[in-house]
Amino acid sequence: MDSTADAEAFWERHYRARRAWDARVNPVLAEIAAPLNSGAALDLGCGAGGDAVWLARRGWHVTAVDISTTAVERVRERARELGLAGRVAAEQHDLATSFPAGGFDLVSAQYFHSPFPLLRGQVLRTAARALRPGGLLLIVDHGSTAPWSWNQDPGIHFPTPAEVAAELDLDAAHWSVLRADMPRRPATGPAGETATVIDNILLVQRTGTE
Repeated sequence: MDSTADAEAFWERHYRARRAWDARVNPVLAEIAAPLNSGAALDLGCGAGGDAVWLARRGWHVTAVDISTTAVERVRERARELGLAGRVAAEQHDLATSFPAGGFDLVSAQYFHSPFPLLRGQVLRTAARALRPGGLLLIVDHGSTAPWSWNQDPGIHFPTPAEVAAELDLDAAHWSVLRADMPRRPATGPAGETATVIDNILLVQRTGTE
């Protein structure tokens, strides 16, 4: 089995093991997006769909993508249940090989990590180029290991926002870094457990076109 098939199988098992709907909006996304005017949003690695539904309820038209067919089908089902089918387009993509079409006012990459090889920098550069002028790319990475994380490797390195920005290598004439920090926050896991976690946050705005 190749790495793409391995990754798809891993995330399929992950989402099949979860309840059909147990998603919440990620807090940094809510903080950043709450004051914005709605538009077109792209949710990379949408998972159970908490972010996509939260955005759609606030007037955004959301393209929600994931490698897991189960995740995508559940997002579609939840959007239909809530009367949001016209605002949420859920698509299955292996982002290493395909990317959703269109331009976006907001691209959200929340904890966009994988235990399998992923050209993450390439995917995120493609996401940055999919922004419309004035659009925002929000990357929120793990900065610490939560007790409920699927990755408990004690030797894992969490890239800092500065390292992520350097990997993106975006032209400063066309993209501007608005925020790069590593705040701590209290978090609650899927079984109700609590911990203090670190988020590595990078917020980039497209200021022009190439």
